[in-house]
Amino acid sequence: MTPISQDFAPPFKLIAPFFILGSLFYLVSTFFLFSFHATDLSFVNPKVLGFTHLFLLGFVMMIIFGAMAQLVPVVLEVGHFAVELFYAIWPLLFIGTLLMFFGFLYLSALLPFGGVIVLMAMMIFVSEIFLTLKKVKKLSLVMSTILLSNIFLFFGIIVGLTMSLVYAGNLSLDISALLRAHVYLLIGGYINITIMGLSVVLLPMFGLSHGFSLKALKIALFMMSFGVVFVAISAIFKVLSTEYFGYFLSIGSLFIYFYQIYSIYKTRARKEKDIYVVSMLFSYMSLIVALLFGTIYLLNSYEPLLLASAWLMFFGFFGFIITGHMYKIIPFLVWFERFSPLVGKQKVPMLADMLPKQSSSAQFIFCAFGVVLVTIALLSNNTQLIYAGASFLVVGAFALLRSVLYMINFK
Repeated sequence: MTPISQDFAPPFKLIAPFFILGSLFYLVSTFFLFSFHATDLSFVNPKVLGFTHLFLLGFVMMIIFGAMAQLVPVVLEVGHFAVELFYAIWPLLFIGTLLMFFGFLYLSALLPFGGVIVLMAMMIFVSEIFLTLKKVKKLSLVMSTILLSNIFLFFGIIVGLTMSLVYAGNLSLDISALLRAHVYLLIGGYINITIMGLSVVLLPMFGLSHGFSLKALKIALFMMSFGVVFVAISAIFKVLSTEYFGYFLSIGSLFIYFYQIYSIYKTRARKEKDIYVVSMLFSYMSLIVALLFGTIYLLNSYEPLLLASAWLMFFGFFGFIITGHMYKIIPFLVWFERFSPLVGKQKVPMLADMLPKQSSSAQFIFCAFGVVLVTIALLSNNTQLIYAGASFLVVGAFALLRSVLYMINFK
């Protein structure tokens, strides 16, 4: 288990807006599903692009940035280079995400402005992380994943800004090639590698796992990194064989990463299946099914399989691995700041007391049903099933927002 220290943790008031805004964006994303029609779905549809950026930037990246503000100094055991910069990141990311969302839907001229603002937020984040890493004398495996993922983030946002200029008509380039490079640099290179690195810290910590090997993680990181590079370069230079090699490397990487997670799970000392554990189980099952769908798509090019694979990766894997960790991270941070000084002086709550059991259970159940229904809808081109799944997801998203506000305001 990777040792962590709370000595360098930033104040919770810095992190809270990331969790609140991320939950709100998750809720808005579920409502937006009602605007889709099954026969119109494709990866070049402006609605799909707007929805994807709303979910990935507004929810996934917002929560990851907030979590990284807390976890990076804790794992590295050094203070942030300039922790105050995080007060600027969430407003910029919030405004930039909204501009890009409305730019895809209504006015493409907004896209460069939204892209620049998002670029500013991410560049501040990347610069702060790099400068914080510079204070570390020796990089561990987890620290190396943070460095590697942020390098991919840097190049991904540069490609994304270029895409926004093309989409707005200011540049003339192959936007489909840029899209593949952009998606792979950010999702494969940043989000997946970040999750890989942090999960070997958080999963053993919350499950009390010991005595597992990290060899599988090293192989997975190596394969994912080269897969991302191959796909990004081949997309830009139109080398199809190298691109497909990158796809298979990335898929294989995630299967190996799943084995790493399984080995951590098998060595855990804490056996109870709380909301965190069931969320992790659903997220990793979604990952496996998404990878199977993606592999089959590469063999027969049936687009509904690719749509279902992306959906399961986003709302199934990313969605549940993030919400599950929020139920652990938020109570711990609130308890550490609000109640730890009172230990030995008066009665303080346990972490389990700070978790709203009914709303967290409702979030899991409704969101899980919603993810499954939308997956079936995408495979069968059934619009009514999309709306049914969206209805479940909206209820689950309200339950998530309620849970987050309850935990943050726990007295």
